[in-house]
Amino acid sequence: MSDDSGGLHERVTASERVYEGRIMNVRLDTIEMADGRVAEREVVEHAEVVAIVPVDTDRNVILVRQYRLPARDVLLEVPAGGVDEGEFVDEAAQRELREETGYRAAVLERLGGFYVSPGYVTEFIHVFLAMDLTEDPLDGDADEEIDVVHMSLAEAVRLTETGKIKDGKSIIGLLLAARALATA
Repeated sequence: MSDDSGGLHERVTASERVYEGRIMNVRLDTIEMADGRVAEREVVEHAEVVAIVPVDTDRNVILVRQYRLPARDVLLEVPAGGVDEGEFVDEAAQRELREETGYRAAVLERLGGFYVSPGYVTEFIHVFLAMDLTEDPLDGDADEEIDVVHMSLAEAVRLTETGKIKDGKSIIGLLLAARALATA
């Protein structure tokens, strides 16, 4: 197995949890760099996340619109949510899809994944394409207000290009889905 780190690494010499919350924790790590220098890293610990691009037989996507306090805006997004402890990512994708849109996918294909911002947060998002949809709702989270929006995949991609869809996971998910369906 090859090492593609180029000799770069950091060794954690001390770690202190400075905050514990419902959806994230924050820790302060003291690290030693490869050349022996010592530094501190603030790390936000966040569970894995799934983002789902549901596409129906007419190539319409099902998006969710909700107010996001940190952005202080109503955002149009792909359905998404955290992976519960002990849950497989495909199970989480199916659950989140049912909770947020009311649909279940007979076909669930993992398109890829990415770190949200690896300089300070551990959050990794798995992106799925969901097809062959049937209605099968689950109760959503009590603290969420969501509007379900149907539009063509082409229009959703256009909204990523014009800046109307501003959410990173949604932009990545929609572009990956459009590419996957174009080559299918």
